[in-house]
Amino acid sequence: MIETDQPYKVKLENIFEGPMDLLIHLIKKNEMDIYDIPIAVITQQYIEYVEWLQMMNIDFAGDFLVMAATLTQIKSRMLLPLHEIEGDEDDPRLEIAKPLQEYLEMKSVAEQLANRNLLGETTFVRSYSKEAFAEFKEGDPVIQVGLFELIDAFQKILDNIPEAHRINMDADAISVKEKISEIVDILERQSSITFYELFSAQAGKGEIIVTFLALLEMVKLGLVQIMQHVPSGIIRVFYL
Repeated sequence: MIETDQPYKVKLENIFEGPMDLLIHLIKKNEMDIYDIPIAVITQQYIEYVEWLQMMNIDFAGDFLVMAATLTQIKSRMLLPLHEIEGDEDDPRLEIAKPLQEYLEMKSVAEQLANRNLLGETTFVRSYSKEAFAEFKEGDPVIQVGLFELIDAFQKILDNIPEAHRINMDADAISVKEKISEIVDILERQSSITFYELFSAQAGKGEIIVTFLALLEMVKLGLVQIMQHVPSGIIRVFYL
C-alpha cells in the first residue's frame, strides 16, 4: 500500500480523462472486445485504479465512483441465471458497451476536428527543438500520453523502488510547489526530458510521489505536454 502524508491534491476535473476513458484504457490494455467484456476482470481493475487515485491523494470526480458502482452492479447481474431468451437483449454488459461505443465515436470526431489547422493556434506555444527529438527518427509516430498511460508508467517506477527507499520517508519532504520549480528549471535548460529521468534513482518514495503529483499539476496548468514515441515507447515531457 502507498502511504503519503502530502496534503496536496491534484484535481482531475475538466483537465484529465474521465471514467469512460479509464474504462477504454483498461479494455485496450487487456485487448478486450467492447461487446464481450470479462466484467469481473474489468471491474476489479477499474476499482484498483480508483483506490490508487485515492491513495495518491488525487482528487477525482464522483463520476469515477458512479462508474465503479455501475460495473459492480453489472458484475452482480452477470452472476444471476439468464432466462432462455433469444438475442442478447438480456446481456447486462450492453448497459456499458453501447455508451462506450457512442463515446468512442464522439471522441473520434472530436480528434478529427482538433487536428484541423486553427488560426493562431501556435502563436504562444514554444516549438519543440530538434535536440528534444534526437532519439526519434523522422516520420516515426508520436502520440500524446493520457493520464492512465502515465499512471501505468509511474506504477512501474514505484514497483522498482528498493526496499530501503520504501521504508525511508523523509520527514522534510520537498513540496509539490518546490518540485514544480525544479522541473521548470530543468526544462528551461533543455526544453524536454524523458519521463523516467524525472525520477532520481536516489530519491525516496515520498519525493517520487511528489514528483508525479507535480507533473500532473504542470499538465493541468498547461506548462508541459507529454508525448510518447510509439516505436520505442519512450515518454518525453516537453516544456510549453
